[in-house]
Amino acid sequence: MKIKEFIKTVYIRSCGYSYTNLGRLFLRLFTGVMMLQFGVRQIAWFERTSGFFPSIFGMTPEWSLGVFIAIEMVCSIFLMFGFMTRMMTIPPFVAMLVAEYHILHNTLREAPYLLTWQSQGYLPIMFLGIYFFILLVGPGKISIDYFLSLHLIHSADKSEDEELEEV
Repeated sequence: MKIKEFIKTVYIRSCGYSYTNLGRLFLRLFTGVMMLQFGVRQIAWFERTSGFFPSIFGMTPEWSLGVFIAIEMVCSIFLMFGFMTRMMTIPPFVAMLVAEYHILHNTLREAPYLLTWQSQGYLPIMFLGIYFFILLVGPGKISIDYFLSLHLIHSADKSEDEELEEV
């Protein structure tokens, strides 16, 4: 009888409970670390990378790479801490759109449909999905944004329930 109760308890907890705030934290940390490692790698190989980096929005390749590195580093750190989360997803989202455009239109001019699952073309698309998800759901309760919103609500003598319906 105890095994049956144990299985029932495990099943209810695995299906019925939601760990959305912890999930949002994990996704923010994971995405931030992944983008940070791209930024650090591009800083380490700046001279080599700037030689074949595309010119974007009329900037030189060096400036374009510098802007991408700044976006990857700054926005990733802000996302990891959950500070200005929704605003900090927009620059990397645009950067991933630009990266995807250049991968599909400059690297594979004749046959973008020949991308395999290992090709670089899928990486910006994956990040686009993650950034869009974070933009939609927000930072969650384990973030600086949440604690700042609580501070602002309490300083205005308002109730959390009124202001924060679904966080």
